[in-house]
Amino acid sequence: MNRRRFVQVSATFAAGAIVPSCRAAETSPIYFEVHGRDDGVPLFLGFPLMASYGEIFGPEPGAAVKDGFLDMLTDRYRVLLVDYPNVGRTRVPSPGEMTPDRVYSDLLAVADAAGFDRFAYCGHLWGAINGLMLASRSDRVSALICGTWPPLGAPYPDMLRGVEMQLAEPPPHAMVILRNPEQYAQWRTFYRGMQDWPEEDVAAAITCPRLALIGSSAESAVAEIPLRLVERLRQARPALEAMGWMVREIPGADTAAILNPAVMVPEIRGFLEDVQ
Repeated sequence: MNRRRFVQVSATFAAGAIVPSCRAAETSPIYFEVHGRDDGVPLFLGFPLMASYGEIFGPEPGAAVKDGFLDMLTDRYRVLLVDYPNVGRTRVPSPGEMTPDRVYSDLLAVADAAGFDRFAYCGHLWGAINGLMLASRSDRVSALICGTWPPLGAPYPDMLRGVEMQLAEPPPHAMVILRNPEQYAQWRTFYRGMQDWPEEDVAAAITCPRLALIGSSAESAVAEIPLRLVERLRQARPALEAMGWMVREIPGADTAAILNPAVMVPEIRGFLEDVQ
């Protein structure tokens, strides 16, 4: 499956030198990498970027995507990438253990192991949900880019319903990164845990510089249920801006732009360099 197809449906799960000590944490099987200068600004790039992106998707476009982001960021930023959840070189968590609390704790443990005390965070789709958790439940996030996911009015019920419809036969695109069909149940565990997510309280609790970013043509679906991400973010925009959020649409960008460094890196750098 090509990269465009992966990012269009990935909501169903949900230059500098490479640091020589890229490693898995000694106390955890979660694999991560740190790239860039020792004195670079810490930046955690979450899902759908992964440490083993090139190994998962192959040298073209997989390695080109990863290298493209790193080449355009590591002159200023110290970039953290992680294989999570249970993808690439990581073997946890098991499907029944992938609760929101477990995801939150695992990602903070990765930041600890990487030496990231405070860090900017950027993620899209499921990765954006992770950023909302990290920024609202800890004081570790210095700036947040919540990509291709509305912080208010998000389709958590649709996600759970769609995942449950596909449990017996996970879609082919999901199997590109999953190890076996049984692993697909991890998304049921996660989205069950998000059904009572207090969105308004969470969005208001985040006080670091924060940006809700989406392509104006970015759409996705789960089990053919349209998620209406752009429409939902437009509806939430007045409330988010009243809370102090910045909201930006990238004109003409579709969901595939999430993994296009030529589109995304100027957005990342423009926001972070304005607020840091």
